[in-house]
Amino acid sequence: MRIGFDNEKYLRLQSENIKERIDQFGNKLYLEFGGKLFDDYHASRVLPGFAPDAKLQMLMQLSDYAEIVIVISAHDIERNKVRGDLGITYDVDVLRVRDEYLKKGLYVGSVVITHYSGQNSADQFKAKLEKQNIKVYLHYIIEGYPSNVPLIVSDQGYGKNEYIETSRPLVVVTAPGAGSGKMATCLSQLYHDNLRGIKAGYAKFETFPIWNIPLKHPINLAYEAATANIDDVNMIDPYHLEAYGETAVNYNRDIEIFPVMNAIFEGIYGKNPYKSPTDMGVNMAGNCIIDDDACCEASHMEIIRRYYTALNKVAKGDSAENEVYKIELIMNQAKISSADRKVTVAAKQRAEKLGVPTAAIELPDGHIITAKTTDFLGASAALLLNALKYLAGVDHDTKLIKPEAIEPIQDLKVRYLGGKNPRLHTDEVLIALTLAACTDENAKRSLEQLPNLKGCQAHTSVMISEVDCKIYKKLGVDVTCEPVENTRKSY
Repeated sequence: MRIGFDNEKYLRLQSENIKERIDQFGNKLYLEFGGKLFDDYHASRVLPGFAPDAKLQMLMQLSDYAEIVIVISAHDIERNKVRGDLGITYDVDVLRVRDEYLKKGLYVGSVVITHYSGQNSADQFKAKLEKQNIKVYLHYIIEGYPSNVPLIVSDQGYGKNEYIETSRPLVVVTAPGAGSGKMATCLSQLYHDNLRGIKAGYAKFETFPIWNIPLKHPINLAYEAATANIDDVNMIDPYHLEAYGETAVNYNRDIEIFPVMNAIFEGIYGKNPYKSPTDMGVNMAGNCIIDDDACCEASHMEIIRRYYTALNKVAKGDSAENEVYKIELIMNQAKISSADRKVTVAAKQRAEKLGVPTAAIELPDGHIITAKTTDFLGASAALLLNALKYLAGVDHDTKLIKPEAIEPIQDLKVRYLGGKNPRLHTDEVLIALTLAACTDENAKRSLEQLPNLKGCQAHTSVMISEVDCKIYKKLGVDVTCEPVENTRKSY
């Protein structure tokens, strides 16, 4: 729970760096925002102290002359790609983030659908947005991208894309997730602006990989684990090494696209103002790490968490095993295993001893609480109550919710709602606890401890329900589980 990152320093340095970049290019800058503009929980997990909305806070300082363009890939619309942290599809997230930006007073100019090739689902999404008076532009698949530079930088390449009408000097290009086509959108705009006599510039606001820490630093390895499903690979930037004689970390897609970037800038300015992909970035995160050990430990936990997420996706049939294999290689490089996560060991050992599903959570003071499945509660729900009792200083044997209050809920679930599992889930337990808190001081004190669960690590010996998973996420608990179905019958 140690703080390893100075968020205030980060906001200051990033803002100054972006303003300098805007001045460098004059009146038009396309700024690609890598990662999440807000809700950046990956960054907050591997950099303890990083605020999930840090980038949004910084952007709000530039709101008077900035507009946002949201990019989504037609491929992701077609396959209903889901944001792992929120459990919603990318197309739904476009509407969600647009509303959030507008609430913050930021101007959202349009939505761009990339990788378009006539997908019916993309057409339907476009029509849906246009009914809400949202401007939508289509960018097409370019054969041979990104290697075929002559085709890309031509009327049949970027020239086929629809030109995005923008009205402000700073255009922030963001997306629900990686691989959406943000960079290609920016480069396409540079091509079109050049045809119109506009000398626009481009820069990247990227948090990961962090360019000025080692290639195999746990923070950078955690980024590879987070993007294992899209085959991102961290690399030493060869262009930066050649230009400056110093090593810098970047990732494969930026390095692969640099010749295209170079060709476009040469067409606009006669020369490229950037000597390397790393030069394109405005990333000051590495300068704001104040406790490297804390960030390393947090990154190790993130890699293991990603490993279990991948294992569960395979178990559910939602993914191939390649992602698991890649993360296993990353764990080998980091010299860690699942046994390095205390709650993982505690939950598995407890399950082996008792022969029933169990769960464990590590609290802010380092204390580990465990729980097991009972006739009344699932392991995840029982764990929640046990943790809250400990934090509130309530004796472990004290019943926060009386059995006579649980039984009617179980009866409702089975007799009237047709459920097969009478045990309460976490959402039902929290409602019951809230009711108990009206008359019971111990329940009230325990309920007030919910905010103190944020940032805690948890693990279960079997796969947990979607409901329990969502509740833990809402509470800010990083929960993982063994890729094992709970086969114990409850009826």
